[in-house]
Amino acid sequence: MNFGNKYMSRIGKKLITLPAGVTLDVKPGESVFGGAKVFVKGPKGSLEVDLEKNFEVKVDGSTVTVVRANEERSTKALHGLYRSLINNAVVGVTSGYVKQLEIQGIGYKAELSGNTLNMKLGFSHPVIVEAPEGIKFEVKDGVLITVSGIDKQMVGQVTSEIRSKRKPEPYKGKGIRFLGEVVKKKAGKAAAKTTAA
Repeated sequence: MNFGNKYMSRIGKKLITLPAGVTLDVKPGESVFGGAKVFVKGPKGSLEVDLEKNFEVKVDGSTVTVVRANEERSTKALHGLYRSLINNAVVGVTSGYVKQLEIQGIGYKAELSGNTLNMKLGFSHPVIVEAPEGIKFEVKDGVLITVSGIDKQMVGQVTSEIRSKRKPEPYKGKGIRFLGEVVKKKAGKAAAKTTAA
């Protein structure tokens, strides 16, 4: 466990560089956790990160440092997390995040109406997913779904939610998978009998 703490503190000590066009403001005491609230603004939008009171964010020109107040185990464990959250926000407002899904299966397809995803996944009813605020959907050829946004956690969460609507089944691999995901297939009963014989 000590190794994990050391690993996290190494991440926490890494400097964050603000690209051109990105600003970072720190408001002490405004976090829901009692610490500072960090406001990050850039070309693609703005994000907020709430810190606990054991952490301080120092801005020196275009360089940002996250400093912890003590060496307690719990504090050290959160140091790397908060540094990563702030860095993710900087990347998000600069270039954004993108995840892609692919649909496999005869008759399975997706259509886009505004920012609402309408999918046919072998059920008796269409599966509809509304894009939350800050998330954008794109559909190509009815089978490639792109989820984009500035919030890394939200992009990942929405992508996982869409995948959960029809996870790849283990025999033919039909369903929704992450682009490039390899699905381990099981042998069907007929194939299993042939192998046994």
